[in-house]
Amino acid sequence: MVFLVKGRSQGVRLLGSRRAKALVKGIVQGVGFRPFIYHLASRYSLTGYVANTSQGVDLEVEGREDSLTSFLSAITSAPPPLAYISDLSWAYVAPRNERGFVIRASESTAERSVIISPDMCVCEDCLAEMRNPRDRRYRYPFINCTNCGPRYTIVKDIPYDRDFTTMREFLMCPACLEEYNNPLDRRFHAQPNACWDCGPRISLHDRNGRKIEANDPVFEAIGLLSKGKIVAIKGLGGFHLAVDAENESAVKALRKRKNREEKPFAVMTGSLETAAGIGIIDDKEADILLSPQRPIVLIRKRKGHGISPKVAPKNSYFGIMLPYTPIHHLLMDGPYRALVMTSGNRSEEPITITNEAAMRDLSDIADFFLLHNRDIHLRSDDSVVRVFKGKPQHLRRSRGYVPVPVFLPPDIPFLPCSIGLGGGLKSTVCLQKGGRAFLSQHIGDMENLETFEFFKLTIDHLKKILEAMPRVAVHDLHPDYLSTRYAESLEGIESLQIQHHHAHIVSCMAENGFMDPVIGVALDGTGYGPDKTVWGGEILLADVTSFRRIGHLDQVPLPGGDAAARNPWRMAVVYLHKAFGEGFVDLDLPFIRMMDSVKVKNILRMGERGLNSPLTSSCGRLFDAVSAILGIRGINAYEGQAAIELEMCRSLISCEPYPWIVRDDAEGFILETAPIIRGIVEDILSGFGISLVSARFHAAIVGMVSEAVTKVRDKTGLSTVALSGGCFQNLAILKGLADQLQGMGFRVILHTKVPTNDGGISLGQAVFGAFKASGHRGIFSEPSQEHALT
Repeated sequence: MVFLVKGRSQGVRLLGSRRAKALVKGIVQGVGFRPFIYHLASRYSLTGYVANTSQGVDLEVEGREDSLTSFLSAITSAPPPLAYISDLSWAYVAPRNERGFVIRASESTAERSVIISPDMCVCEDCLAEMRNPRDRRYRYPFINCTNCGPRYTIVKDIPYDRDFTTMREFLMCPACLEEYNNPLDRRFHAQPNACWDCGPRISLHDRNGRKIEANDPVFEAIGLLSKGKIVAIKGLGGFHLAVDAENESAVKALRKRKNREEKPFAVMTGSLETAAGIGIIDDKEADILLSPQRPIVLIRKRKGHGISPKVAPKNSYFGIMLPYTPIHHLLMDGPYRALVMTSGNRSEEPITITNEAAMRDLSDIADFFLLHNRDIHLRSDDSVVRVFKGKPQHLRRSRGYVPVPVFLPPDIPFLPCSIGLGGGLKSTVCLQKGGRAFLSQHIGDMENLETFEFFKLTIDHLKKILEAMPRVAVHDLHPDYLSTRYAESLEGIESLQIQHHHAHIVSCMAENGFMDPVIGVALDGTGYGPDKTVWGGEILLADVTSFRRIGHLDQVPLPGGDAAARNPWRMAVVYLHKAFGEGFVDLDLPFIRMMDSVKVKNILRMGERGLNSPLTSSCGRLFDAVSAILGIRGINAYEGQAAIELEMCRSLISCEPYPWIVRDDAEGFILETAPIIRGIVEDILSGFGISLVSARFHAAIVGMVSEAVTKVRDKTGLSTVALSGGCFQNLAILKGLADQLQGMGFRVILHTKVPTNDGGISLGQAVFGAFKASGHRGIFSEPSQEHALT
């Protein structure tokens, strides 16, 4: 827990009672914080009041001075399970000699700084009640209390009261209302509080919308799933499409209907023990699986796991999550060990959240629909994490984590309100206010109108609940991104642009609270460069508002632009030509033998003439090329597939890397890859297996980048390295480079709070914009200062 405690006295010791007025900020509404304060006040025999306000929780307590001290200390030492205290300030005020302690009605003030709690999994107390046949909420699929349940996805405005949520439509029955008003009850002011008599209901429908009459719709859905049917299930932040994960034909049918050929599906198991039967789970992974956030966790597959090979083909990992809603827990009572739980949406569109849209858009995919009548105000996909060196690495930060902010260092000057608008893929937005950066949930790839509308809705929602009006909006350098066009359409807000990889590095700096200059290593697939080439294998000198490109992978043509990312064989042709010249077509490689010579000539001609073939230094495209040369993947069915499968087949045995060259010229350090490609071809022709070739290639990337970073340190004196970009989702590259650089005396900072992929760049954009608007001048901004650190 991070918090700041501030206080002051009047300098005069008063006799008898003293009174303290305090304001608590953070996640302190909708999490049982006022009952917690009520109990604390009773424990220490204090009088006064507590109330929710638009800034947080306001309270005044009166009593003996030692009791006040103990009370204030206890607030931060043992808060409620879902609370997160970012700031507690207090001051002594004049005593009022009141009797008793009261919980006042919520107040609304001009400035809002409260943080809404993320959606959290159902707690053990609620589960016990749901499983108890004598409890009035037995098998109720929407059971919750102040310690669990929906929050962010149902909130329309603050203060966080029922009238400002999608629960407004459900009038509490007398029994629920009594709990809601009782400070001693676990459901005191639990805004989604409900039961069978007054709350939301669940229903089962066929694909034509016809309601299937059933005493227990969940039980009927279990039967359908057991028979291999595809069921669309309305959850917390949107719909899932579910099938029995062990039923091969059902998984195949889901893939075919959803037009998702090979991208891995996530699975849900009913317990950690069941999950351990299909994946090898260490203690930290178990902790994250069981955490209140309940993300999807990437877990290495166990031999003999029994799950359909179509769930995660050619991948060493399963994405596993445990149930997080009461509906999920009830569904997992079925005879299956695991359910595929993939996002309920059409390809490339945002996850579906309304019953009407689900019936319209998913009826050609799902056989049946398990619906409910509690609206989802804001969609939120499942979060995805993996564990690296005992810490979570976010691949998608969404449900369970949003909207907890990234707190910037408290000693920085006041920062104007700013917003980062993300990029083109894995889009998020980030609204920075008062040194707190609120990264949105996953929005998706900004390639269609539906996603763009979700993007705008998310911005409006954040601005509303934070009552924030950004002074500056920051967008990517790419002129054709929808986010760029949105920024240019804004009125009354300054619009700034930032280079893609600079934003990556600033995001890594910001989440680590490191604001001094760094050597930034940004490795990914695509980023628009100021020179109008496609960057992606970059070494930068960077601070918060400026950067200088000091090294990069050698450039090659990108034949067909974005088409090259979808067709790794194109990059294989380009890299082989660069390494061997025209004679590469005579190499006795399986890849060459399978290629159409006319297509090869066309690709080379495109590159030579510069026809829709910008130069690129992309590390992602280099991985694509190697994957295709090895015959692993010539065409990508989903983003990054070739690189992922190249990593998955890598031998874990230590081996010598392929040779490389780091050349120093007028542009900076050029990382030449032709020796690596020649070494790969030599090994293939010598009959070595792809697992060894993959391992030597990964080792070469680590060694080459490490050498370049060392040369940069020798030239500049900088010794802190920030690693960011989608290629650092590859654990072999992340671990290899981090370990090697640390062994060479570098300080290495990594992503643990926001994604290293493009889902994190909006944080870097927002921080860049705030510092720019505050007048910060970077040391790499002016040409005369480019060598200031030499």
